[in-house]
Amino acid sequence: MSRIELYTTGQCPYCVRAKMLLQNKGVVWEEIRVDQDPAQLQIMLQRSQRRTVPQIFINDQAIGGYDELAALNRSGELDSLLDLS
Repeated sequence: MSRIELYTTGQCPYCVRAKMLLQNKGVVWEEIRVDQDPAQLQIMLQRSQRRTVPQIFINDQAIGGYDELAALNRSGELDSLLDLS
């Protein structure tokens, strides 16, 4: 199974949507709360070059945020990234 990392905050509706999409796929992920750990925020910024959450990584590949995750799902590419196909 693929390794999934989500950089999130506690008050982010797009983070909730991303987690719901992944939950519906039946996969597990590691959630990294950048609002609780400033060091993790710096790591997210270095890895993604973006300040917004969620920032999603699958097997260390930067996917982007919820919009990009949803687009991958609509195109059918997400299942292969998650090793579900």
